[in-house]
Amino acid sequence: MQTVLLIVTMLAISSTAGYLLLGDLGLWLTLGMAAAALVAEPAAGAEWTLRLVRARALSPAEAPYLWQSLADLAERAGLPAPPTPYYVPSATINAFAVGQRERSAIAVTHGLLRHLDRRELTGVLAHEIAHIAHDDLRVMNLAAHVGRITMVFSAAGQILLLLALPSLFGLGWWQVNWPALALLLFSPQIALLAQLGLSRVREFDADATAASLTGDPGGLALALARIEQTAPTWFARLLPGIHDRQPRWLRSHPETDRRIRRLQALAAALTRPSA
Repeated sequence: MQTVLLIVTMLAISSTAGYLLLGDLGLWLTLGMAAAALVAEPAAGAEWTLRLVRARALSPAEAPYLWQSLADLAERAGLPAPPTPYYVPSATINAFAVGQRERSAIAVTHGLLRHLDRRELTGVLAHEIAHIAHDDLRVMNLAAHVGRITMVFSAAGQILLLLALPSLFGLGWWQVNWPALALLLFSPQIALLAQLGLSRVREFDADATAASLTGDPGGLALALARIEQTAPTWFARLLPGIHDRQPRWLRSHPETDRRIRRLQALAAALTRPSA
């Protein structure tokens, strides 16, 4: 329900911006492009993304544990085929999924494989499998397209406003529809906040599904804690605790502490003896 509401909010913001700029044409243009993005294959940009990070496919002989884990998790998640594991030559501790349910890939970095043990790695793989099973790649692709459309409308509106300044001085500023103008100018920022909220919702859902797939919420919790401790940014090293003061609504991911607490609560529920 949260996902639907956030997507509808983004569409409403973009459609309104399009209508203010182009009238009915802008409204239908927004809805048409959103529908095209929803139907489009998320796999279309998968190969380009993997090339961008210089990822290469891992063979079963190179990474038997990865292949076996992905096959088991994909079967539990009901995927028609397991994702193909890819190796990214980067010290960054990260993993991400690309593609769609029928054909997908999960890329893992050298840093991830180096710092996480098998239990933690399984939790991370299950999290990425959950994103694929939930079709999050398609949902977030739609959100990104709607955000870009909104940005284009807003930029065009700002250009037209600059061109119309001489006539506005002649007609009088009191004749300007200021609420509509403000919405057009600030629509990308409003849409971005909705997109960030959508990302946080999908992350929480992926954590919960990963815990059910592995039966080990603690494994993912340990992985998140290790990633948080091992991979601080240079900015975090310069100003310790700076990210803790970042407003929650400006984050693309939930706070790691909140995710860990939720996973620990799930682990406690699993170990609690039944009445």
